[in-house]
Amino acid sequence: MVFWIVLGLVILYSHYIEKSSITLWKDKKYSVAFYVGSVICLYFICAFGSGFLNLLIKMATQEKTSGKLIQMHSIFKNNYFLIIFTCLTAGVVEESLMRGYIQTRIEKIYKSPFLGIAVSSVLFGILHSTYGTIVQVVGPLFIGIVFAVFYKRYSNIKIIIMCHFLYDFVSLMMMNFIDIKHLSAFLPL
Repeated sequence: MVFWIVLGLVILYSHYIEKSSITLWKDKKYSVAFYVGSVICLYFICAFGSGFLNLLIKMATQEKTSGKLIQMHSIFKNNYFLIIFTCLTAGVVEESLMRGYIQTRIEKIYKSPFLGIAVSSVLFGILHSTYGTIVQVVGPLFIGIVFAVFYKRYSNIKIIIMCHFLYDFVSLMMMNFIDIKHLSAFLPL
């Protein structure tokens, strides 16, 4: 609930103080086929890219599975309402704040798309440092870059939110069926 409150406060701040919407960029409209294709493509880029990076890091560092992820496994096991609520919260709140708010503001303030992408992606990676492993920072950092570049190119936050939801949903659902130790490279954002 805290994340939703923070998002609400940022929306109020942007509306009443900045006198603008949270995203600054107006969402471009696309066909349903573009939405579906984009979500699927982004999902596979994120899953395979972060999985590959995480595999390299695990081989190089012999890092163990995060204790936080093991705790999450027991909390989310067969709790489908919690899985959906968590995925919805992560998708909507994290993307609205990281891409919609931070990326657009940094780009506007510093007149640098690169800096907007870099700052929002690094913050997204740091946000996931609470899992306590390098793997759980590098994966989200990579995914943050993919999402930020896509958002800059196509100006549609809804696609990013849907992909983030899907990525987390598939990851958390897989936790119900596969041993946690085999999933640590693909776990939620």
